[in-house]
Amino acid sequence: MNEHPQLSPEQANQLLRSLLEKQGSWVDWGQACYQLQQAGYNGQSIFEQTGFQSSQQNLIIVASQVYESLVNTGVAEEVLSYYRGPKSDVLYELRILNQDQRAIVAELAKEKTLEATEAKEVAKTFQAFNRLSQVPEAFTNHPGDAMAHQCWKQARQKKDLQDRTRLIAKGLKFAHSATARSAIEKLLMDFTVVPARSAPLLPLYRLEQESDISRIIAVVGSLPLSQNDLNRVENLVGVDPFNVVSYSGTGSLVSLPGWQAILKADDPVAILCSSDRLPKSIPGPTETVLVVVDRSLQNWDVNSYFLVEENEELMFKWFEEDPNTTLLGQIIIVVRPKKIFDENNILEPWQMDD
Repeated sequence: MNEHPQLSPEQANQLLRSLLEKQGSWVDWGQACYQLQQAGYNGQSIFEQTGFQSSQQNLIIVASQVYESLVNTGVAEEVLSYYRGPKSDVLYELRILNQDQRAIVAELAKEKTLEATEAKEVAKTFQAFNRLSQVPEAFTNHPGDAMAHQCWKQARQKKDLQDRTRLIAKGLKFAHSATARSAIEKLLMDFTVVPARSAPLLPLYRLEQESDISRIIAVVGSLPLSQNDLNRVENLVGVDPFNVVSYSGTGSLVSLPGWQAILKADDPVAILCSSDRLPKSIPGPTETVLVVVDRSLQNWDVNSYFLVEENEELMFKWFEEDPNTTLLGQIIIVVRPKKIFDENNILEPWQMDD
């Protein structure tokens, strides 16, 4: 349906009057509602002046667009005349199909005098049928055969004779090709039940503890660093319930487990350094560690270590008393790398003394 220009008050009043007096067919009403809505009239305003409820406006607008697509496809006048009767609800259900599919389903719906609920089922079935990689054997790419195939498939899965018979009858009603009809008729003699395939279970997992949720933290870099390097790193804020982080920067990120100290931090950043640059020696050989600093904690505490800048270089320090220097953040955790276990050891044969 083409875009409509802004309506003059006279044109709008004429359209409103045509709706109030129900002039023409529902196709005309749908087009009038569309023009009014395009001109800025909302559904409630149109309802108050014409009696057409918003839901009814939506239905006839969409149905009239489907009708127009049938006209563009070259559907026979006999079919168009049929739908200009009280059949807007049937055409509305064909909205999910493309233009060519609408035409062939509209012809089938007329031939079988389908109601809206039946037309909806045919449209959905035909749409799904067209998504198959290839047309099933004995069936054709026609909406009637699409319905017949669905009934054939469902009937083979039924043990109950009454349900099976009902589906066979429904399939024969819609079957378009002789081969599809023949395939369904064979079910009258073949009572083999083909079990339906059940969809597999979803790999579902529920996060039970805070420690199950990791936290993404920006990495400032490796020492030596300056305060400018620290300031360039933006604070990453996670969004519940999965702590999703949006990041537009260009630096590195690290994911850490949801330890309490990590989750409680307001503005954490990570700094890589050699363990011998920590303010207190730790046991074991020298190795690279990841120091997490909360930049929001800048008040001195005798029981904590802090990040400061001296001689334009960042370093970690402990202060026995409140220092006369700017504290850039508090160390909240120092992470050592995972120990590397030599798996080759277990492959070597044991050597035991006699």
